[in-house]
Amino acid sequence: MLKMAQILDRIKKIKELKALNYREKKILADEIRNKLLESVSKTGGHLASNLGVVELTIALHSVFDTPKDKIIWDVGHQTYVHKILTGRKDYMDTLRQLNGIAGFPKTSESEYDSFNTGHSSTSISVALGMSKARDLKGEDNNIIAVIGDGALTGGMAFEALNDTGASDTKMIVILNDNEMSISKNVGGISAILTKLRTRKIYTKSNRWIKQITLKIPFLGKFIIAIVRKIKDMIKQLIIPNMIFEDLGFKYLGPVDGHDIEGLEQILNKAKEMTGPVLIHAITKKGKGYLPAEQNPDKFHSTSKFDVRTGESLTKKCRDYSSVFGEKLVELAKKDKKVVAITAAMCDGTGLTKFKKKFPDRFFDVAIAEQHAMGLAAGLAKEGLKPVVSIYSSFYQRAYDQIIHDICIQKLPVVMCIDRAGIVGNDGETHQGIFDLSFLSIIPNITIMAPKDFHELEEMMELAINLNEPVVIRYPKGTQENIDCVQSSRLQKGKMEILKEGTDLSIIAIGKMVSKAVNVAKELEKEGIYAEVINARFLKPLDKDILKSIDKTGHAITIEDNVVKGGFGENVLELMNESNIDGKIKILGYPDKFIKHGSIDEIERIYGLDEQSIKRVCANLFCKN
Repeated sequence: MLKMAQILDRIKKIKELKALNYREKKILADEIRNKLLESVSKTGGHLASNLGVVELTIALHSVFDTPKDKIIWDVGHQTYVHKILTGRKDYMDTLRQLNGIAGFPKTSESEYDSFNTGHSSTSISVALGMSKARDLKGEDNNIIAVIGDGALTGGMAFEALNDTGASDTKMIVILNDNEMSISKNVGGISAILTKLRTRKIYTKSNRWIKQITLKIPFLGKFIIAIVRKIKDMIKQLIIPNMIFEDLGFKYLGPVDGHDIEGLEQILNKAKEMTGPVLIHAITKKGKGYLPAEQNPDKFHSTSKFDVRTGESLTKKCRDYSSVFGEKLVELAKKDKKVVAITAAMCDGTGLTKFKKKFPDRFFDVAIAEQHAMGLAAGLAKEGLKPVVSIYSSFYQRAYDQIIHDICIQKLPVVMCIDRAGIVGNDGETHQGIFDLSFLSIIPNITIMAPKDFHELEEMMELAINLNEPVVIRYPKGTQENIDCVQSSRLQKGKMEILKEGTDLSIIAIGKMVSKAVNVAKELEKEGIYAEVINARFLKPLDKDILKSIDKTGHAITIEDNVVKGGFGENVLELMNESNIDGKIKILGYPDKFIKHGSIDEIERIYGLDEQSIKRVCANLFCKN
């Protein structure tokens, strides 16, 4: 049973937090964990990462003068505690809900949110920019970047570390080391941090040397110099990879990330230092809630769950990610050239079974999407068949590699885009509504989207054998059942007609095909006979679509992508090139970033639910 909060109820402003003693802050930490469990179990959200930073967040707001001092949270999914402490605890029941508080930092939401974040590895760059701006303006506030060890694998983080260390700019980087990103961390950076965690041996040796030398009189600076040399020798023996100090940072730690007093001491020490400082804090993801401690990947982002058992309250259904993963295992059994790549999202992209079945042909590159695509290009150049599975919003980070490393050379990389379209409660940074637009302008690429699970499997079979760059994009969640004529055999660049009609052409792609079929059935009840086309391919776009438009004279295109540069505009361009007359209405998302809310709510708001689509279709036909 969750306990009543006593100290948390008293915290209305940060100054009231600062007035607490350490005993009270420990109690507060427990109460905040209860608040997190109470809230996230009802709304869903990122639980494990927030449970892991409770003490760190309390210490940060205790030591620093926020919002004058600015905290930039990398990724930002671990800011629920920060939100609770900065005036939003009474709104936690609206977390990630339509018109409620966001699951990530939002400058429009609070002055304490210094910068909007949602993707990893950006915080150090942003913090350095803010620090340099502070210096140019002659101000004296502190700038703190909080970055996880998983996010540290991103190349942007190292670019920023390199620049920051060379700049001698005063700023603080806190490395929140919980040995996890979403999946278990992999790679050389993880190995380095494991070595750094042994620093306690070095610290004890350092203290011992100082105690001995203090007992030796009259030797002064000479003995200090000797001690420093011994210290450096120990450092090289115990910690051979002091990468942060070599980059130019003053390294402090490791420190227990759940010891508020110890954290405050080291944060106060960092405040007094000049130049860049890196504090290495060791935390436990899911701290204080046993199910999350035991399964931090499961509770990284969770749906509603039973606090007592940790069991999800949302029925688990077969989804596109699992269908993709199962099919890829099947294809890999038949073809030894098939390999799989993911960027720290093995389970989320459905590749867990592939990893277990073919460990030598599975590559988790950590949070490094650019590297993932470069790796895929190298594998493809040497005759293998790499399949890369990454979320739509994260493919944005590898745009240059798609163009430069893959498409220019026409390398056979299969790019599977998971979470395409609206994903819902994570909001602007995670909505996958741009991929059709930013990919369609690239030469030498085939782009397709399945209407259901079976078509996804067919597209994967086709893609593996096309011997060229291929994109398959599919949505989050399960399929909609489509009651229509039997699907025709999949061929590259060929659409299919799911329902014949004479009055109106409804042309849809991907998950929107099911809505098109349902809308057509409703229109028929009103005497409007719509032809339904499953485009299947955005590139190449089947010119036979024009025959339907020429026949009916009216066309509606539907896509779960922004209108600009998307599927509908490509259809319109095809009509213009072929001098096809006809009225066309393009349905998709507007030229704006879409905030958080459920998928159904967002579709209703932007007119992409079935009732709204039906009204548009009826109006277009009736007015003509």
